Amino acid sequence: MPKISDRGIEMPASPIRKLVPMSDSAKARGLRVYHLNIGQPDLPTPQVAIDAIRNIDRTILEYSPSDGNRSYREKLVHYYAKFNINVAADDILITTGGSEAVLFAFLACLNPGDEIIVPEPAYANYMAFAVSAGAIIKTVTSTIEDGFALPAMEKFEELINEKTKGIMICNPNNPTGYLYSRNEMNQIRHLVKKYDLFLFSDEVYREFIYTGSPYISACHLVGIEENVVLIDSVSKRYSECGIRIGAVITKNKALRNTLMKFCQARLSPPLIGQIAAEASLDAPDDYFRDTYEEYVERRKCLIDGLNRIPGVYSPIPMGAFYTVARLPIDDADKFCEWLLTDFEYEGQTVMMAPASGFYTTQGVGKDQVRIAYVLKKEDLVKALNVLEKALEVYPGRTI
Repeated sequence: MPKISDRGIEMPASPIRKLVPMSDSAKARGLRVYHLNIGQPDLPTPQVAIDAIRNIDRTILEYSPSDGNRSYREKLVHYYAKFNINVAADDILITTGGSEAVLFAFLACLNPGDEIIVPEPAYANYMAFAVSAGAIIKTVTSTIEDGFALPAMEKFEELINEKTKGIMICNPNNPTGYLYSRNEMNQIRHLVKKYDLFLFSDEVYREFIYTGSPYISACHLVGIEENVVLIDSVSKRYSECGIRIGAVITKNKALRNTLMKFCQARLSPPLIGQIAAEASLDAPDDYFRDTYEEYVERRKCLIDGLNRIPGVYSPIPMGAFYTVARLPIDDADKFCEWLLTDFEYEGQTVMMAPASGFYTTQGVGKDQVRIAYVLKKEDLVKALNVLEKALEVYPGRTI
């Protein structure tokens, strides 16, 4: 039998989706499963997007341009300007979700064996995209005790060598919900400039910031404009995960021309998705206001509820709609499986993502889980009650 590639063997399984078969089995047994494991917003997609799809008046669903529809990219220019991100339509390439944006950025910027530095815990698929590009992720570890603040710059510099090509951040952060401060962003800027690195900045959660501190985009950092590669997606801000529309943005013309070759090789981004995404830019202001206020309430409900459970601790996330919580357990992977295979409370159980999958350092985050507050408050309260009951009887409880 032919052998699977080394790359395929090295490719990590998703820590978010690997428990799905167990969840399906739990549902087949009649249990209600509260999904706190994945960042799939349950709030409605803007009606203007739904209407745009319903009212498509075309006789052919053709290829779109490889870099995306011009009309959509031009409208995005005005969207970004609202956040003081000043780009031109030609700086933007539309991708099949933010995932393809990260993958193309890595393929265009990194040679096999090149290294990028990523604060951990980090979105698990960054590792998968690095494997796809033959690159190596080196991590600096942030801690729950410090609220997942950016590690000291000395930790970054210890990792920098002739193979280091970039730094990857997610701001606001998935999985922790941490929001990098102006001072932290300036520290990153200093490193990027000093060592002439790429700065890959995933900013798909910019609408979801729950603090008076300003949102500092990598595009706001002066003097490294051509080093910045901005990653974006409509999945979260418009609850449009399924239309698979993202963007990779750079002012570096040589890099843009290289990215364009990858875009051409995959032909075009989704046509229907672009139609919906372009229409979404006309969503009324109250759409974002209502969405934002709902997440603020959910965050308070979840964090207050978690920290009331004996032995549980979660810092207060300042952005996105995730938190990483520490539980009084021996192994979060085993606990999350046990919840789906061996536990129920009044016909209910909870699905969470073990945080170990968001770390590359072995053994770190073993007692942590990532929780997405993408359920309505009534269900969050029920899920927290189920979690508390589970912790009371879990065989691997540590306190």
